Amino acid sequence: MRILLKIAITAVALGVATLLISGIDVEGDTTGRRVLTLVGVAVIFGLVNAIIKPIVKTLGCALYILTLGLIGLVVNALLLLLTGWLANELGLPFNVDGFWPAFFGAIIVGVVGWLLDLFVKDDD
Repeated sequence: MRILLKIAITAVALGVATLLISGIDVEGDTTGRRVLTLVGVAVIFGLVNAIIKPIVKTLGCALYILTLGLIGLVVNALLLLLTGWLANELGLPFNVDGFWPAFFGAIIVGVVGWLLDLFVKDDD
């Protein structure tokens, strides 16, 4: 149940990013198609973060220390770019147009996801 909730939170956060950032777009004829696309992209984003992010953090540990964690913003932007590319390869109409939209979109996804997570009761 918790995984479905995290996917929904990420989908909402990605939806907010598509509304606020002009270089991040989700296409679809109807609202239902756009919502399903965002859910699919949220699953991809979750998998990318679960698989690739720990590897990057481990290999780039010195950069995280050297930049006081600010490299994490760049890493998150690159992971969002990778998610957009994977979504396009899988036929999902989700586009990230470049680094700067991905950079600001990753910040928005992180902040909105954190805010929504505050309102969700944690059963742990």
